Amino acid sequence: MSATLMSAGKAEAASTTPAACADLQAKYPTLKGKTLVNAINPHTPGYETIDPNNPDTYIGFDIDFGEAIGDCLGFKLTYKAVTFAALLTTMQAGQADIVVSDIYATKDRAKAADFVTYLKVVDGVLVAKDDPKKITGINISLCGTVAAENTGYVEVPLIQALEAECKAAGKPAPEIQLYDNNDNCIQAILAGRADTYINDVNTVDGAVKAYPDKLSKATAVTLPYSVGIAVPRNNVAFRDAVMAAVTEIQKSGLQAELMKKWSLPEDQLEAPSLILAD
Repeated sequence: MSATLMSAGKAEAASTTPAACADLQAKYPTLKGKTLVNAINPHTPGYETIDPNNPDTYIGFDIDFGEAIGDCLGFKLTYKAVTFAALLTTMQAGQADIVVSDIYATKDRAKAADFVTYLKVVDGVLVAKDDPKKITGINISLCGTVAAENTGYVEVPLIQALEAECKAAGKPAPEIQLYDNNDNCIQAILAGRADTYINDVNTVDGAVKAYPDKLSKATAVTLPYSVGIAVPRNNVAFRDAVMAAVTEIQKSGLQAELMKKWSLPEDQLEAPSLILAD
């Protein structure tokens, strides 16, 4: 999908801005009245996707959550749609100011951006109906299978690292097919081109719900991750402002309300923390 700048509709539910946000706007006055650009990969239903009723807008938890942060700090958001692999590089190039787009906050990614966490999730393992290949996670069960993954996903090097273990077991290494978004990965399994797609368990559950006769979630050993908001490295004032806003949004119950709206499990809410490069 080509990168385009689009505006999003206002978050509908839980729109009351926490009272403490007035103090934050006074503390960080340079943000008030600004329009910032959020780089997103709008192909993850529940998090960020094109509104099927209005192709000029985006909807999802991350859209509402980002708007809530903007409301708290006094800025507006517009959107730049890019591939997942280009989220951080788009911000590094100065074409976006923030990334709120279901991106795992890792030490490796922190080399490109500072992260403020807000969700904790585990990976799910999407497979064809009833898991005919008996895949149980990122382990030797993937030997000889085909995994569809997004370019830039943390799962890609983990799958690639299985090559030696598979060879020692006398089995072929897993093959990886790289795509630009979740939809294409899911379609690869539906079309029989791939055996599995390993990603955020909420995305996997959503795919199974959408295609219950064709897809299953494997019984699998899953990996825990934190989802984070990416901001430019070493822009300490902006990073601190975002973290303070997330803190107040959580304290007010607004994040929990938005998670309920978008069917995200309540226990996945994570108190904000910083993930920075060493």
